[in-house]
Amino acid sequence: MAFVLNVPEIPEDSSSQEPSPYDEDEVHDSFHQLIREQSQWVAAAGPETAGPEAGLELLEREPGAGTPGAPGGGHQSYLGPGGAPAYSAATLRILANMPSRTIGRSRGAIISQYYNHTIRLRRRSSRPLLSAMGRSARPSLRSHDLELDPMAYQEEEKRSLLVRELQGLTGTQRDHMLRRMPLSLAEKRCLREASETARETWSGQKGRHGVWSCCSQFKYGCILALHNLGLGLLSGLHALTPWHYALKRIGGQFGSSVLSYFLFLKTLLAFNALLLLPLLAFIVGVQAAFPPSPPHPTPAFTGLELLTGGGYFTHTVMYYGYYSNTTLNQQCARLLDGHQCTHGEGGLPYNMPLAYLFTMGVAFFITCITLVYSMSHSFGESYRVGSTSCVHAITVFCSWDYKVTQRWASCLQQDNLRTQLKELLAEWQLRLVPRSMCGQLQRVAVLGLVWLLCLGTTMGCAMAVYTFSELMIQVATSQEAALLTLPLVVSLINLVAPYLYRGLAALEQHESPVLELYVAICRNLILKMVILGILCYHWLGRRVRALKGQCWEDVVGQELYRFVVMDFIFMLVDTLFGELVWRLVSEKKLKGRQKPEFDIARNVLDLIYGQTLTWLGVLFSPLLPAMQILKLLLLFYIKKTSLMANCQAPRRPWLASHMSTVFMTLLCFPSFLGAAIFLCYALWQVKPSSMCGPFQTLDTMYEAGKVWVRRLERAGPRVSWLSWVHHYLLENTFFIFLVSALLLAVIYLNIQVVKGQRKVICLLKEQISNEGEDKIFLINKLHSVYEKEERSSAPAQIRDTQEAL
Repeated sequence: MAFVLNVPEIPEDSSSQEPSPYDEDEVHDSFHQLIREQSQWVAAAGPETAGPEAGLELLEREPGAGTPGAPGGGHQSYLGPGGAPAYSAATLRILANMPSRTIGRSRGAIISQYYNHTIRLRRRSSRPLLSAMGRSARPSLRSHDLELDPMAYQEEEKRSLLVRELQGLTGTQRDHMLRRMPLSLAEKRCLREASETARETWSGQKGRHGVWSCCSQFKYGCILALHNLGLGLLSGLHALTPWHYALKRIGGQFGSSVLSYFLFLKTLLAFNALLLLPLLAFIVGVQAAFPPSPPHPTPAFTGLELLTGGGYFTHTVMYYGYYSNTTLNQQCARLLDGHQCTHGEGGLPYNMPLAYLFTMGVAFFITCITLVYSMSHSFGESYRVGSTSCVHAITVFCSWDYKVTQRWASCLQQDNLRTQLKELLAEWQLRLVPRSMCGQLQRVAVLGLVWLLCLGTTMGCAMAVYTFSELMIQVATSQEAALLTLPLVVSLINLVAPYLYRGLAALEQHESPVLELYVAICRNLILKMVILGILCYHWLGRRVRALKGQCWEDVVGQELYRFVVMDFIFMLVDTLFGELVWRLVSEKKLKGRQKPEFDIARNVLDLIYGQTLTWLGVLFSPLLPAMQILKLLLLFYIKKTSLMANCQAPRRPWLASHMSTVFMTLLCFPSFLGAAIFLCYALWQVKPSSMCGPFQTLDTMYEAGKVWVRRLERAGPRVSWLSWVHHYLLENTFFIFLVSALLLAVIYLNIQVVKGQRKVICLLKEQISNEGEDKIFLINKLHSVYEKEERSSAPAQIRDTQEAL
């Protein structure tokens, strides 16, 4: 049998200190190891000892390997008759007064804890301090035994004392204290009513017969109405969040892996909006307010421009060639080379070439800062230092939102929690089965063969893109429909190649779905980056040399527009034939209910590919981010509808804890960094066309800044510091190297700090484990001491009994 520790309070010395309820967290943390081990011993003892009180009983370890009670382990095991632990009464009294056995066990203990806490907040001296009371009148945790239901009169006494203390607090302090109490809402409501009923502050607001006056009713009615309005507005903020309910539904039905794709799409939408705002404000809007003279004759709109981007759209704010190289809105605007120009309206001058250059630079700088911050924030959330190891228990006991009242919302939350538990269990149960030497060699051979086939496919696709790009330069055609050939070939390759990679990946048979996803992302990324590299050479190399004397910026901008449109069309085709048609064939012909899974790697790389095209073309087509925003909005609803109707949840659920970080990293380094290099090369090295655009009279686009600096030097000493900043901070490479070195040093220090924190956390966990072993050792030693005392006193008691007889 096992002894339930139910020991009355022992008298104490008057100079001893009461245990503080504020040490509850520390005490529970320090005794957590001991309580968990005792519960495990109860479970291992068998059903005859594992009763309803078994989790609260103190059992002794049986000698075994690896336990403190094992021989040589440093601990001793004392068992009584029947195998039950034979603890002495003194040992049981000491154990009964342990803080871990008294704190947090009942509602009375909680009330006593917060009663003591209100003493520190109380500012009135109408009642004597608690220290002036007798020890019998104090609420003591030691007055509780270890039974689950304490005596009613003790709890009522603590309750009345707590109500008195709450009456002495201000309204804000009382509300804050009640919110922090770990009690039910009914108990908190009763305490609030009891503390407010006894107070007489409301008596002055009532009339003689206890009826509210008209002014008081109007005042408090307005206060309640404003309070309810604020709560309604606060709850409505969630409804204003884009796709809040849709994302919750996707996460509940398909898991965090599929949800990461839609969250990434939402992030790209925010990046494009952030990029578009300064372009609209300082370039597109200003030029639209002062349009140049239209060409003669003006092309008519035929509808084909929506696909090709040419024709009617050529002489609009859509492309680089529409923007002038004059200073807008001044009496006589001069060209950058000093020639005279036509007279315009009076007003503030606006240098369009300088605005075009600086707005592009500032927009890309803001995007870079936001992207780096998002990546670091995602990294911190995914690889949080000191993350808890009890994530399963937290998900089970702490994930439910008790504010949910509607049935559909509760069902959605149930689906979400069920999917989270599946992912956690799948990740926990994933174990790599050891392979034999022959199996390992066979697996390496298969992996090498698959990678060779994938790289060969990538090289073949790259050669096809290069061949068609050269053919488009050699065969000059005036038909707009023929201009869609190169975008059509590239989009077709981006559609077919991922399916080929997916079929080859089936031969590898990866145990981990996460590893399979990373491999698919790597292969698709190599394909798309090679294709984009060839296209960049085609645009800034071959295309610029072939279009000398023409506005090559408009041609490049139109090609990028066609690539964006064609990429969206092929996404729709893939959604239609890759998901809808496959589901219909599976249900009708194959007589199966197996729906296709959502291909995360291919869809995410398609998003990154489209965003890279937008960043590459924003210099030549300032409204291209607007096209990307419209594309992402339509893509979200199309993909969501297809996902719900045609796809199924992953057969092997897995936790996508680091997917957001991986996606942001791929968006930052291969995509944004490559686009930034492309644009920097176009600004610093490529000569602008002399037929159109704001930089038509300059050797490079960057020279517009130098012309402005030279004008500042001639303007006077008041603005000469701007030329100094430009010369020493922008053109001096030493400053750039210094900033880069400081950035690398900060990154290195952050990495070292994270490593140090992880090491300290490991040491603290080891120390907590050792402290649990120390407490078990001390309990056994204490038990042995009292055993010796009882054995030594037993002969004396026998002699006294004999003498008395």
